[in-house]
Amino acid sequence: MPDIFGQTSSLTVFLGIAGVGFLFLVLTLVFGEIFEHFDGHDGDTDGGDGPSFFSPRVLAVFTTAFGATGAICIQYGFGTAASSVAGFLSGGFFGTLIYWFAKFLFGQQATTSVGNQDMVGRTGRVVVAIPAGGVGQVRLQLGEEIVDKIAKANSGEGIASNTPVTVESVLGEVVVVRPA
Repeated sequence: MPDIFGQTSSLTVFLGIAGVGFLFLVLTLVFGEIFEHFDGHDGDTDGGDGPSFFSPRVLAVFTTAFGATGAICIQYGFGTAASSVAGFLSGGFFGTLIYWFAKFLFGQQATTSVGNQDMVGRTGRVVVAIPAGGVGQVRLQLGEEIVDKIAKANSGEGIASNTPVTVESVLGEVVVVRPA
């Protein structure tokens, strides 16, 4: 049996590692979320705080930088061990750089979800009259978003349609209002 590993140079190994990393990077860029389940978070790759350091893209950049730097060092006459250390440091640097860039991009995302506490203290208008002891509907503008909510009066008295009201509290899906 021929010894094919004895004939493989360190340069070839490093270039192979760089090629595999680059191929995996291209695949994750083209197919996106398909590979996201490999980062160990059961499909939740951001953990609520941003991307994971072990996301496929970060690992692909690490692998590519490791292989490429190792190959460059071999070409400049460094030994395999020194080239491996340089490749590891380079991979760590570029992987960290990509991680922080992805974290920055994640932080730039906006959300349009309106929390219950965002409504307390806001002024709106009754769009469906609130009968005494019953519920109606109010419309609030929160930033650029208009929200219609089921409402009841805090005093239990009726409030006519088109009356300005202020939200005092939120009980589940119902807002408690008083005339403004």
